[in-house]
Amino acid sequence: MTSAAPSGSAAETDARGALAVFRIRPFLLLWLSQAATQIGGNMVIYGLTVIIFDATRSNSAVSALLLTFLVPAVALSAVAGVYVDRLDRRLLLVVTNILRAVAFAFMFAAGANLLFIYVLNIAVSAMTVFFAPAEAAMIPTLVPRPLLLSANGVFTLTLNAAFPLGFALVGPLVVTLAGPQALLLVIAALYLLAAFFCFTLPASPPEPVAERVAPHGAFEAVAEAERAVGTTFAQLREGLGFIGEHRNIGWSLTYLGITASLVGVLGVLGPDFATAALGLGTKDFVVVVLPLGFGIVVGILLLNSYGALLPRRRVIEAGLISLGVLLAVLSVAGPLSRFLQARAATTGPVDLSGVVSLLSVVIGIAFLAGVAYAVVAIPSQTQLQEDLPEDVRGRVFGVLNMLVSVASLLPIVVVGPISDLIGTPTMILVIAILVAASGVASVLVRGGLRPAETAAHADSRASAAVDPVGVALHSEVRVPSEVDAPAEVHVPTEPDSSVRHEP
Repeated sequence: MTSAAPSGSAAETDARGALAVFRIRPFLLLWLSQAATQIGGNMVIYGLTVIIFDATRSNSAVSALLLTFLVPAVALSAVAGVYVDRLDRRLLLVVTNILRAVAFAFMFAAGANLLFIYVLNIAVSAMTVFFAPAEAAMIPTLVPRPLLLSANGVFTLTLNAAFPLGFALVGPLVVTLAGPQALLLVIAALYLLAAFFCFTLPASPPEPVAERVAPHGAFEAVAEAERAVGTTFAQLREGLGFIGEHRNIGWSLTYLGITASLVGVLGVLGPDFATAALGLGTKDFVVVVLPLGFGIVVGILLLNSYGALLPRRRVIEAGLISLGVLLAVLSVAGPLSRFLQARAATTGPVDLSGVVSLLSVVIGIAFLAGVAYAVVAIPSQTQLQEDLPEDVRGRVFGVLNMLVSVASLLPIVVVGPISDLIGTPTMILVIAILVAASGVASVLVRGGLRPAETAAHADSRASAAVDPVGVALHSEVRVPSEVDAPAEVHVPTEPDSSVRHEP
């Protein structure tokens, strides 16, 4: 068993590595650029959602807006990397940031012209598809190999933190103080600032490749793009085959797909819920989004402190069921609040009806939902990273990310039109039932935990805890896993006929 001292030393080494990357000035500038663009990108999702819903009062129109973010990413991701490798990456980072800033400035001038907003947003999303791989490819050129893991960890942490900061905190704050149109100018300024940071980076020219003419007169770049598309479909088949052979990968992907879909559903239904169910203005959706963001942060802190003490799969399943229950309660927040207020006003010497007002109930539910979201999304991502073998991790993980993006499209397309027909609270209740059912299905279908799962981060199989859920379901708790060390197995054998046994 590993002693505590080496573990602490490893943690200290990781901490020093994370701090060391910030002492590399080019990496610091690239990270500042990433922070500005990621926070700005999440801010614009909130701001444009408010603008579109104010102009149309239609959930379908909000669904169309979110599709303009996602469709270019799915359609162009196969070929973007090919062209990124043929251009100076620093130049590409600068140009795409400037063009996105200009697009948001034009969007500000467009006012509530929906068609113009949609077209400009598609252009912004297409440029982002080329920006992201160029940004990722710059990291190894700026950071020495021993610090590469720490650098990628910093970028991943920033990517995860950008949503609660941009969508749930800064975006609603700017919209509340200055309005959604002013938000577009703030975002344009953030992209210009990111362009300046990228301009100060060292040049990153492509490897010299002689320009050749491919068959049928096409340039080699076009031929490479065609091969990239073919390779992508081949990798997609490989990824699907890998998922079929490793069901635990498929379950992690399912958990991530559910959480990604919920983010899109929240963006579609949020403004209408604020106006129809809460009686607020569209921009006051912050009363739901802000506590949700704080809940995500608290969930991350709880996982960091206590996540290693619990079986990861049970944490995910409990989070899914809790998230479904909380969404169901949110769908009936109005009647629930009125019931609680009536009870609080008629019982006890102190009138507590204000404590259980509709806004108070919604804020409390949103906060707890944020915690539940975090305990589903983050352990699922971690489990997926751990389960993928290192030699196929990048290739298969990229395919899985694309599958998650595609999976998140369907709810966004469907929930807007359906909620326009049956109402937003009813739609949220249906989604709540589906989310809770997915958690229950995981418990029932996957059964008891394997020894490696019950041991969590323990160093010995002997310290594996008994899974009470598996026992309650009469499941086999101690099932050998392919990742476990082989244990002593006593296999009965036929008696040796050459040995005479006395009676």
